[in-house]
Amino acid sequence: MGGGVSSMVGPEGEGGAHQTGLGDIPESCVAEVMLRLDPPEICGLAKLGRVFRGAAEADFVWEAKLPENYRYLTKVASEEGKEKSWNEMSKKEIYARLCRPTPFDGGTKEFWLEKWKGMVCMSISSKALAITGIDDRRYWKYIPSEESRFHIVAYLQQIWWFEVDGDIEFQFPPGTYSLYFRLYLGRPSKRLGLRTCSPEHIHGWDIKPVRFHISTSEGQQAVSKRFLHGAGTWTHYHAGDFTIEDSSSITKVKFSMTQIDCTHTKGGLCVDCVYIYPKGFRK
Repeated sequence: MGGGVSSMVGPEGEGGAHQTGLGDIPESCVAEVMLRLDPPEICGLAKLGRVFRGAAEADFVWEAKLPENYRYLTKVASEEGKEKSWNEMSKKEIYARLCRPTPFDGGTKEFWLEKWKGMVCMSISSKALAITGIDDRRYWKYIPSEESRFHIVAYLQQIWWFEVDGDIEFQFPPGTYSLYFRLYLGRPSKRLGLRTCSPEHIHGWDIKPVRFHISTSEGQQAVSKRFLHGAGTWTHYHAGDFTIEDSSSITKVKFSMTQIDCTHTKGGLCVDCVYIYPKGFRK
């Protein structure tokens, strides 16, 4: 008991007692602990004091949290906007910047890091998709939407042959990813400041399912079929998963959504975008 008290008080004795606290932990030890934490937890510990703030700024801590191909991500970001030189940023600043959405390909696509694990997420606008009949206003038209991260969606009034295709070439970090189509049955609008849904054109989606398909340049394939449902609600329809093993090369992912049974028409559908998330990630 006495030995324990003595070690906390210090050698000066009663007159010059030195109370050991968190500030006496070596910064290098704190940094080693932070290597085992997620980024938001590191930022939380940084509030405890000077030593913790110093450890939370260490480049080697944040480089361990960045994807192994983060230099490719900074290159893509540099091509799309005027940024402070990436070479002038600390690794913490780079991580924070990559967690913000970065538009590319003319602003029709975005990528960002999810803040907990540093995995890449992506969204692809309807403007970047090949939609059969999109140039014929009898079938499709683009309408503005505050509910889209791209502020515009493709709205289908009526068509016999429903086909939406897209692709992305990107250097993904290793891991398994899930691809989703974000769809809405009906036409969203606002009335007196309240969100409303116009269902007048909704038809044909309960007769035959929509076929979702994805493939990669490495030969992976995934196919699923789903009936569309839930008028008035934005729904993420899971098209399939793909796995990346080598982050040093570009992977091409192709995806499609079709309902080409021409025995009936279908309509009343909004296509917002395609999302690619790490498998199991929930926004």
